[in-house]
Amino acid sequence: MSRNRIIIVIVGIMLSLFMASMESTVIATAMPTIVGELGGLEHYSWVFSAYMLTSTTTVPLYGKLSDIYGRKKIYIIAMGLFLIGSIACGFASDMTQLILARALQGLGAGGVAPLVFIIIGEMFTLEQRARMQGLFSGVWGISSIIGPLLGGFLVEQWSWEWVFFINIVPGIIASGLVMFGWQEQAQGHERGAIDYLGAVLLTSSVITLLLGLESESSLAMILIALSILLFSALIFVELRAADPMVPISLFKQRLFFVSIAHGMLTGWALYGFISFTPLFVQSVLSTSAVQAGITITPLLLGWVISSTIGTRLLLKIGYYKLALFGTSLIALSSFLMTTISANSNQTLMMIYLGILGVGMGSSIPPFLIAVQTTVERKQLGIATSFMQFSRSIGGTLGVSVMGVALATRLASNLSASGLDPNLVTQLLDSSSTSQQMINEGVRFAIANAIHFVFIIGFIAAALSLIAVFFAPKIKLEDKPVASSVSVE
Repeated sequence: MSRNRIIIVIVGIMLSLFMASMESTVIATAMPTIVGELGGLEHYSWVFSAYMLTSTTTVPLYGKLSDIYGRKKIYIIAMGLFLIGSIACGFASDMTQLILARALQGLGAGGVAPLVFIIIGEMFTLEQRARMQGLFSGVWGISSIIGPLLGGFLVEQWSWEWVFFINIVPGIIASGLVMFGWQEQAQGHERGAIDYLGAVLLTSSVITLLLGLESESSLAMILIALSILLFSALIFVELRAADPMVPISLFKQRLFFVSIAHGMLTGWALYGFISFTPLFVQSVLSTSAVQAGITITPLLLGWVISSTIGTRLLLKIGYYKLALFGTSLIALSSFLMTTISANSNQTLMMIYLGILGVGMGSSIPPFLIAVQTTVERKQLGIATSFMQFSRSIGGTLGVSVMGVALATRLASNLSASGLDPNLVTQLLDSSSTSQQMINEGVRFAIANAIHFVFIIGFIAAALSLIAVFFAPKIKLEDKPVASSVSVE
């Protein structure tokens, strides 16, 4: 492509990533207020899980479809679904409608974010890709920093509906830029080579597993057992498929396998802390939505700085050392978060989350660049999308498990103290006149429940560090990726 077209595409996908990443964090600081207005604390985690569920299970499908039908068409479809879902979220009048709308929004998000990195991987060489990944990680971080602050501002100054309506204009502009700038090239697969059975089995197995984690004990066992059967069927089908949705051959490569494991575990920890820290800060420390957003900001700022610097160091020190350093910080910060209690202060949490951000920014890009450099061009889309899939499924599982742990532990704490569960909703409702008079026991009950959630996040982070030690210590060598892009 010409230089002008490349610039137009970069601006378009950069804006797409800005919007998608902002949406992933802007909701966190708005959720306590939404629960206060709509009720349904027991469904708190499902507002996150519904979005992450649909965005997670569709990521591999988008990657495969883009390999077959081209990046542009699939990108536009994904963006359209995302914007429709955003509008539906804004018009939701109860928690059930919001959860369903978030699921629709996630169907689009499952294509937007991975396609951004697929396009980067296709347009640039290894050295260029390292610089661009740092730049785009910086964009992701900046928008994620703005997200919590903007979410708090919109909730306090306008209404929570604008948390979703804010996506419309950037989404339309980004779509126009990509449609005009991206010049499609021949894909590596023939049309029609789509493994629909694999896609259905993958989606149904993940959905069944997540429903099992959210259900009552008797039903949970049935759903989890069904999920195991579906996963087994998926492996059986994919081993025999001509062009599998799940790339079993890639999983035989140690680098790809370790990268997926690392992505799942770090995603579990990351989304867990991002999702439940605002709840802790607002309910236990009695801060505003804006203050909750400020608490998360160091995490995202640390990600921006470390990813920008780290990707420039990658070719000098190697991906392995950089990933090991970053994951060690993730484990350390996660452990420090388990020391947080009802008597802790907001500043301390900000420091710990800042360390977590530096760790994420130092460990995620190296694995992504390493995988994109080592796979064949015809598998670039599916490999990149599975990298995104691993973090999303890890985050989805993490938020679901941690949400169940929160609800169970909180109910037990309130019951043991003889407290009314309705006091929790009143505590989160900023318009409640009795907010300041609520029994301090409720705050300590919530603090204890979230502390348990943070312990689960630390376990996932510790396992991610162990996974890194199994990664191959190889030197990355460039491939002529850029040559696949036509030049005018």
